[in-house]
Amino acid sequence: MFIGIDHGTSAMRFAGETGSFRMTREEARSFVIGDLGRICPLDEIEGIAVCYSMGDNFSTIRPLSRVRNRGVVSREGAGEHIGGGTRVFDEVLASGLPAIAIPGINRGSPTDPRFKAYSHQASPEKIGVAYEAVRELGDDVVVSDISSNTVSLLVKKGKLIGAIDACVFAPGMEHGAIDVDAIRQIDWSEITANEAFMHAGLRHHMPPGERARTLAMFAAMECAGLLLLSPGAKVALAGSCAGRVSDEVERLLSREVRVFDEWCGARGLARIAREVFSGATEILGIGVED
Repeated sequence: MFIGIDHGTSAMRFAGETGSFRMTREEARSFVIGDLGRICPLDEIEGIAVCYSMGDNFSTIRPLSRVRNRGVVSREGAGEHIGGGTRVFDEVLASGLPAIAIPGINRGSPTDPRFKAYSHQASPEKIGVAYEAVRELGDDVVVSDISSNTVSLLVKKGKLIGAIDACVFAPGMEHGAIDVDAIRQIDWSEITANEAFMHAGLRHHMPPGERARTLAMFAAMECAGLLLLSPGAKVALAGSCAGRVSDEVERLLSREVRVFDEWCGARGLARIAREVFSGATEILGIGVED
């Protein structure tokens, strides 16, 4: 049995072939390795794919034991530190179960160099989302993961070409890019840059009746931008808000859109674990270290 662990913005999702479960990040602060028994007996686990935060200090898939500082440059920055992801990472590492760490997409990743204008393109769980979309739709896919954040990725000929992270363009329901008003508040020391990011989402700035329509417009714009590099790619949406905006995204893009649910990342990570522990040397163009 192979298990994928998705470290999401609001929850941790655990998935295998025979089951799945979720914990809020607060609940995950009390995670113990025995909790994986909700999917299968521990002695049947053949491999686990683990994500942690932005995964921005490494760029290859590697054993969990070979990752420094849990794979991040710093726990400070764009996001909220709660402790659930830390607890899960440390419990899996201490268990001795075979486990790999999935990197985020960053300047060290084998993406189109133009995307490296930004230091960070996507967090590790998005690789699971992309892998699941490719498995279902083929080697040319644009996928936008829409929930608290919005992050969109392009896979062309089976390789990750690049991604647009939440702090760069499209807002999610909670977080988004820092605009002019937020820059002023930061300069005036009224808020920190991280607080600005954490409150840049549509829930904080748009009336309820406009949120879904606005979310759809910006997600469609990201997809349209990525389609410039692969016009024939299929389009997919994933995440907790995908179903709410899919009809409007289809209308805006004038093309069919495939919808995946919030478990897409964890399922994709479980499949990545199976491939890596079966001898794969790369996943979507990302190298695998022994």
